[in-house]
Amino acid sequence: MAAFSLIFGASLVFCILATFRSSSFYKKGERVNEDLTEEVKKTHASLLKRYLLVYLLATASDWLQGPYVYALYMAYGFQQKEIAELFVAGFGSSMIFGSFVGGMADWGGRRKFVLIYAITYALSCLTKHFKNYGILMIGRLLGGVATSLLFSVFEAWLIRSHSDADLPKSCLSKSFSWAAFGNSSVAIVAGLVANKFANFNSMEQVAGITYAGGFLNPFDLALFALIACGVGAMMLWEENYGEELERDTAAKDEDSGKSLNGKWYDGLRNAFTTTVQNRDILFCGIISSLFEGSMYIFVFMWTPLLRSFSKDSNEDDDELPFGVIFSTFMVCCMTGSSVFSFVVEKVPVEKLGVVIFAVGSLAMLLVAWGTTDTIAFLGMNLFEVCVGMYWPIMGTMKGGIVPEDKRAAIYNLYRIPLNFIVLFSLEANLTPTISFALTASMLAVATGLQLVLTKRRLENQGIQDSEDYSVVEATPLVKEAELSTAV
Repeated sequence: MAAFSLIFGASLVFCILATFRSSSFYKKGERVNEDLTEEVKKTHASLLKRYLLVYLLATASDWLQGPYVYALYMAYGFQQKEIAELFVAGFGSSMIFGSFVGGMADWGGRRKFVLIYAITYALSCLTKHFKNYGILMIGRLLGGVATSLLFSVFEAWLIRSHSDADLPKSCLSKSFSWAAFGNSSVAIVAGLVANKFANFNSMEQVAGITYAGGFLNPFDLALFALIACGVGAMMLWEENYGEELERDTAAKDEDSGKSLNGKWYDGLRNAFTTTVQNRDILFCGIISSLFEGSMYIFVFMWTPLLRSFSKDSNEDDDELPFGVIFSTFMVCCMTGSSVFSFVVEKVPVEKLGVVIFAVGSLAMLLVAWGTTDTIAFLGMNLFEVCVGMYWPIMGTMKGGIVPEDKRAAIYNLYRIPLNFIVLFSLEANLTPTISFALTASMLAVATGLQLVLTKRRLENQGIQDSEDYSVVEATPLVKEAELSTAV
């Protein structure tokens, strides 16, 4: 068996060193901020604190639930086929309803839809208390909508808030780096807390089909996190929309905050047309779907692969230290976000993307073709470092490519091919080796597309010298697409 504890310790040391290198205690790490005034630094720090408090509560609610959804369904006595149907329903819901709610968030207000996220996910948590297939299916559908909002509305609010505050692009990259680092930290804490509470007592029938305790405790904790998330958004966030300020003034009712021009589904229609007509936006979406699809396949398949090594060596797979393994993944993810924060000082995010996707593809080949569990596990951790760097890279790139007035809608359109990839991996019943070979191929394609996108962005659009990430001015191609989709 691989030396999981030793690898965890080594990963932790690298994470500490990378975090120190990216901190203000390392003098050279201040170089990224040397041209920023004290006022700009204070404005950014205030915005970042307000964002992280709400965003990390949202991600905490998601991490608290994740490890126990499958276990809860098993405890209720559902068959494998029924559990698969519930999971497919969740991803299908995210794919179908998510494409609409993004456009509605651009139209109706991002903060408002953060509240809708909290309410929707809270209702999904409540359904988990019922041992009833129909009610649980409703919960999965609600969870799919909430997941779409989590991966679009929060990021859209952050980018628009940076634009409204006239903060430079370097501040946006730093914000995404902190968000990725904080998300990994929250994942570790949430996993430990959820494990403690899940084992606090046994799950018991309360009345009829209603249950409480045991595996349901993490969902109750998530419910409280969601309430805090909604309250935090109401108190700390200002509302922002998918229009520029000039158009806000002309097109919004001061009292209601609703658009007077256009309809809620216009955002979806315009987002689709803009994505198809603008090659930068289209490539960005395909790349993100390929990488995030690979990430989901990795989540589904790492356990069966490591268990297969245990069976081959006649070891008991129950001896696998799943807690240590998960913590190692999260530590490596944190390492990636810390490395990004100082590497981005010297290398444009577009070029970083090429490197990360290529390294990720090689890491998946190690996992697929590794002859021992140690080689496979090292490949997995290398991929997790890439994941930690991916989120701030892609967040910054999308901030400069995707039009502000269609941001949340386009982000959710990006999740449609992603969900197709996930559904395929669930239904195809591929072996772990084939699955990881597939992810290596997907990441290789993403690398090629990123090379093309990098050339277009750096050579044709001069992004290296641009400090404007607020979309409408980000690229001439965006302007052309907007003119062609105007209604």
